[in-house]
Amino acid sequence: MSDSNPENPPDLRYHPAHDWARIEGDEATFGITWYAQDSLGEVVFFEPPELGGTIAKDHSYAEVESVKAVSEVIAPLSGEIIAVNDAAAASPQLINDDPYGEGWLVRVRLGDPAEAEALLDAAAYGELLAG
Repeated sequence: MSDSNPENPPDLRYHPAHDWARIEGDEATFGITWYAQDSLGEVVFFEPPELGGTIAKDHSYAEVESVKAVSEVIAPLSGEIIAVNDAAAASPQLINDDPYGEGWLVRVRLGDPAEAEALLDAAAYGELLAG
């Protein structure tokens, strides 16, 4: 895979548990990767976490349910939840249709922006997927 693969946008950082972060200053938007939603199959339920709550890097902050399984969503970075995607909660198919756009899950104010240094870039995430 190359870093121009549309399945793994090069502007994102990736967690090995198949979650992504779009970092913009001291805030970031999180979601699950194309690979994660494809592995899950049709997503039928997403319950967002509480607005204003805090999440910790490498820990679960939400669940997505598909026709195949319930899967925990792992936080790629720590922070305070400043927005949740109510549209994805109301129409979970957005997570399948556009996991890097309209299917985002939460937006956070980062607690420790330096944590991003441990995340994978698109090329390294592609290598992880290739095995």
